[in-house]
Amino acid sequence: MMNYELFSGWGFFLWLGFFFLVISSFGNWGYTYRTHKKYSGLFPNKALDILNERYASGEVNHDEYTKMKSALA
Repeated sequence: MMNYELFSGWGFFLWLGFFFLVISSFGNWGYTYRTHKKYSGLFPNKALDILNERYASGEVNHDEYTKMKSALA
């Protein structure tokens, strides 16, 4: 036997609100996932590129390079 007290009175609106929150959470997750996937490669890390160039030219030694690279990550 089902307990119909959960759906009587204000309980119906509480369950409806809960259902709406679950559905909207999945929709928000899907939107942010697609957006992140779409725009993730458009903005390269210019600071890391500059650091790599400085390391290649000899301006920065290996210890400084690893410290700066870990700070950027």
